[in-house]
Amino acid sequence: MKSFTATKNDDGVRLSRFCEKICPAMPKSMLYKSFRNKRIKVNGKKQDADYRINCGDLIELYINDEFFAEATEKNELAKKEYKNQLDIVFEDENLLLVYKPQGLLCHSDNKNEENLIDIITSYLENKGEYSSVNENSFTPALCNRIDQGTEGIVIAAKNYKALADMNEIIRENLLSKRYICVTNKAVNGHFTAFLTRNKQTKKVTVTSKPINKDSKDISTIIKIINSKNGFNLIECILITGRTHQIRAHLSYLGAGILGDKKYGIAYKGLKSQLLCAYKVVFSDIPENNVLTYLSGKEFSLENSFVQSYFDKL
Repeated sequence: MKSFTATKNDDGVRLSRFCEKICPAMPKSMLYKSFRNKRIKVNGKKQDADYRINCGDLIELYINDEFFAEATEKNELAKKEYKNQLDIVFEDENLLLVYKPQGLLCHSDNKNEENLIDIITSYLENKGEYSSVNENSFTPALCNRIDQGTEGIVIAAKNYKALADMNEIIRENLLSKRYICVTNKAVNGHFTAFLTRNKQTKKVTVTSKPINKDSKDISTIIKIINSKNGFNLIECILITGRTHQIRAHLSYLGAGILGDKKYGIAYKGLKSQLLCAYKVVFSDIPENNVLTYLSGKEFSLENSFVQSYFDKL
């Protein structure tokens, strides 16, 4: 048996989610059987899997030791050295807004593959703002993700409340994500279509009408920022946020992105698409949201590879 005292980062977390984090090696079927068999208790009493934890709760798990995460394993990220240094756009006690360069993954299933969330976690560990050993279930988490070949701003939450409230902001469309890219055709306007994802090829198709039950509507606002020498610097504002939406939607409109080998145009040895998530803009956030102080604020990159590449065309 092992016991844990819930911290502020466990407050409001579902008991089942807490246990999944604490016991990563335990199959879900066995975990839920433990709930039924009263092997998981809160403050000495049986609780359901959907119970919401309160800070200070004593959580007891009568489960074999081999299912628990070891503290030595949890602390490995803090000691690891990374090639990519963290480029911070904005930081406070709740959030980190960081620049992700082309080629860096946001997450990785391969423990040896460098990725953004591991770099952020290591940064916070070394800064003393997060402790993987002392925290029970929370780890710093990304609130949005961008493709490996796309550069730009990614938002990370430092605590559970910030994560939950930022996810609510995104769900309620109170955050506008804006991109710039380079195309060889001028496109301007508000465009809608339907996007269908092929899980086998991991590629999407854009059509004027839905082609099956998995087709999802997409909406993209496209504005020309600058044009020169037959190329265009374009701003894209996502109204919907689907997989590969900008890349596939522009390709459908006949304005493929330079360097995008999957949907766009191969160009002069570019390894990745000239696409950058360069700005995030917050609208009015409710006062009961811990991040309400971000209302009306916007954060943008001062420099990007996409902008500098266009300037040289």
